[in-house]
Amino acid sequence: MQTNTVRVHPSKSNLKRDDQLAWKIAAVAADRVAVESDVAAMIINRMIDNASVAIASVNRRPVISARDMALGHGRKGGATVFGVAPGKRVSPEWAAWANGTAVRELDYHDTFLAADYSHPGDNIPPILAVAQTMDKSGKDLIRGIATGYEIQIDLVRAICLHEFKKDHIAHLCPAQAAGIGTLLKLPAETIFQAVQQAVHVSFSTRQSRKGEISSWKAFAPAHSGKLAIEAVDRCMRGEGAPSPIYEGEDSVIAWMLGGKDSEYHVKLPAPGEHKRAILDSFTKEHSAEYQSQALIDLAFKLRARIGDLGAVDKIILHTSHHTHYVIGTGANDPQKMDPNASRETLDHSIMYIFAVALQDGRWHHVDSYAPKRARRADTVALWHKIETREDPEWTRRYHATDPNELAFGARVEVVLRDGERIVDELAVANAHPHGARPFERADYIRKFQTLTDGIITAKESARFLDAVQNLPKLAAGELGELNVAVPAGALKDGKAGIF
Repeated sequence: MQTNTVRVHPSKSNLKRDDQLAWKIAAVAADRVAVESDVAAMIINRMIDNASVAIASVNRRPVISARDMALGHGRKGGATVFGVAPGKRVSPEWAAWANGTAVRELDYHDTFLAADYSHPGDNIPPILAVAQTMDKSGKDLIRGIATGYEIQIDLVRAICLHEFKKDHIAHLCPAQAAGIGTLLKLPAETIFQAVQQAVHVSFSTRQSRKGEISSWKAFAPAHSGKLAIEAVDRCMRGEGAPSPIYEGEDSVIAWMLGGKDSEYHVKLPAPGEHKRAILDSFTKEHSAEYQSQALIDLAFKLRARIGDLGAVDKIILHTSHHTHYVIGTGANDPQKMDPNASRETLDHSIMYIFAVALQDGRWHHVDSYAPKRARRADTVALWHKIETREDPEWTRRYHATDPNELAFGARVEVVLRDGERIVDELAVANAHPHGARPFERADYIRKFQTLTDGIITAKESARFLDAVQNLPKLAAGELGELNVAVPAGALKDGKAGIF
C-alpha cells in the first residue's frame, strides 16, 4: 500500500493531477490487476448476503416506494429489480435506487469500522445494475466490486466524516463511481472526473442518523449509487467535475472536513497490487447496528448468570467513544429511550437492543422491533436502567490497527438490587472474522434461506444460489440470473407519486 498525503492547496499552486487524491483513486480503479480467488469468494458471499436482506425487506414501505419509482423508468435491456421478474428491466440508476434501498432497509448486511463508518456492500447494487445494462460478464462484475470495496474501505480508514457531522455516503459515492469505472474498463481520466463529481454531490449531514431517524437512512446509500451512475455517465460523455475536489481552496476538506490546516494520510494499493480490502470487512448475524452485534451475543450469554431480570438495579455498558455517542446514552437523544420510536431509531439504541436481547435470548429482524414488543412495560423498565459510558481502552481498541486488538464490543457491569455485580465482556461479535464462529459460505447461505423462507419458492432459492456461486463463469448477458424474484402477485404496491 502507498501512503498519500492529502491537504488543502491554494489555487495559485496549481496542484498537479498526479498529486490529487481523486486521480490516485482513479489510477487504482484503472489498474487491471487480477482479483484473487479468496476475494472473489468473499464477493460471492456478500452478494448472497445482500440478496438475503433485500428479499426480506421486499414488502416494507421504503422498499415498495423505491421499487415503484424504479418501475416508472422501464428500459429494454436495462437492469433487474429485486423481487420483480427478470424480464422486467429498468434504467440502471433507478435499479440502483430500488435495490440499494432494499439492501439497506433492515441494516443487516456488511460493515467496516475505522476512522469512520461504512456498509461497503452498498457498492454492489449500482455496479451490478450497470453490469447488467452494459452486458458485462461475471468476471467484470467481480473486478468492479473489488474496486468499490477497496476505495471505500481505504477512505474510511483514513478520513473521519462523523467528526464533522457528515454522513458516511461521502466515501461511498466515489467508491461506487470508481467500481463502475473498473467494471467498464474506463480510462483513468474519465474515472478521475467521475470520482470528483461523485464526491461533490454526495456530502450531506448526519442528521439522517440523529434524533428521529427516518426511512432516509435506507434511501441514502441508494441515492449515492444513483448519483454515482449519473456521474460516470456524464464523464463518459466528456464532461468534467469540480477539481481538485479534495485539495482545492473551496474543497470538501477545506470547508466540510478538517479545514485548510488539516492533513490526511490515505493508503491505496500500489500499481499492480491486489485489491483485498473486502476481506477486512464483516457482516452481521443480527439485524441491528454493527456496534451492537457483540453486545447482543454477550446479552445472550449473561441471561443465565443474571437469572431474574427484575432483580437488576442498573446496567452499565463500558464501551468506545463511537458506541457511546452514536447509539448510547452519550448521544443525548431522548428518542433512543422512547418506546414509540421508529424501527430506525430503535436500531440505533443499544439500550433498547441490550434489554430485548437479555429478555428474549434471540434477535429477530421483525419481531424484536415490533411496536408491541418495544412498548412492553417490563422491557421499558429494564431499558431505562441501562446506560453507556466511554472507556478509553475500548476507544483505543476501536481504532487499533492490529487486527488482534481491534474491538467493537464492551465490558458490561450488571448491578443487582442486593449489591451483587455481574461483569463480563466481549470484544468482537461471534460472527466476526476473529470471533467465536466466523461467518463462512454455509452461514451466508443459511442466512439467505432463513430470511427468504416463505417469500420466494424453493426452486427460485436454489436457482439463485447456484447462479451466484457460479459468478466467475457467468458470461456477458447472463447477469440477470443474479436477480431474485418473488411469486407473481406477491409484491405490494405503494402510494402513488409522480413517476
